[in-house]
Amino acid sequence: MLSHRVDADAERPPPWLRWPLPALLAWTLAWALFVTARQAGLAAGLAWALAALLAAAAATRMAGRWRQLLVAAGFPLSGLALGVSTPAWLWGLAALPLMLAYPLRAWSDAPFFPTPRRALQPLGEALALPAGARVLDAGCGLGHGLRALHAAWPAARLDGVEWSAPLAWLCARRCHFAQVRRGDMWAPSWQDYDLVYLFQRPESMARALAKARAELRPGAWLVSLEFEVPGAAATLRLPAGRGRSVWCYRMPDARRSTLPARCR
Repeated sequence: MLSHRVDADAERPPPWLRWPLPALLAWTLAWALFVTARQAGLAAGLAWALAALLAAAAATRMAGRWRQLLVAAGFPLSGLALGVSTPAWLWGLAALPLMLAYPLRAWSDAPFFPTPRRALQPLGEALALPAGARVLDAGCGLGHGLRALHAAWPAARLDGVEWSAPLAWLCARRCHFAQVRRGDMWAPSWQDYDLVYLFQRPESMARALAKARAELRPGAWLVSLEFEVPGAAATLRLPAGRGRSVWCYRMPDARRSTLPARCR
């Protein structure tokens, strides 16, 4: 179990490369270029275009199409919203409510997109969890994943954990069928759960599997929407619509599983 933790930590990028710091750096550089160009006497439109090109170039270095889109669109959208002649510090002020609702630490774990409503429907048909099975949505956000899990297993006992206090508060009011708490998804043990669901990011998947192997009971499941664990064979792979997949990892069991080694 200790080896899983060590391997996962070794695969994690250095702090200065962890999302969303590369995006924040790209947006800051774009605004710095815009301000410098304006101070040098360039027309506002030309300065804005140069900064937007810099942001687009930075986006090509990001992993994943959604992150590339966020990085490329960050400066142009902020410039259009505030006006190219608006002082750059107002862009940071405009982003303050977002940072309060979705803290930097939460950005480093989860993508900025909810679980689609029907994404987990094939999962409920493939995995027949018993009534009362305990299911955790790790990083539940506003509760889209909890609602999808409830539709898949109406008789399951659902828990959700979310780092952002405002999102956890709203999620608890949207999902009365689940127990939602504010907290760090990595801190509490997963040992009491039959299934842990997450929609995180590629860089956190090795850490999630290491935690699952160390804490989940034999036969329990780790389920990830869209992102697989690099180098680990999934027990099940199910369609989730729009080209996405649900990756399912069953914890080792002494009994032989009746499920195929890998389903596509």
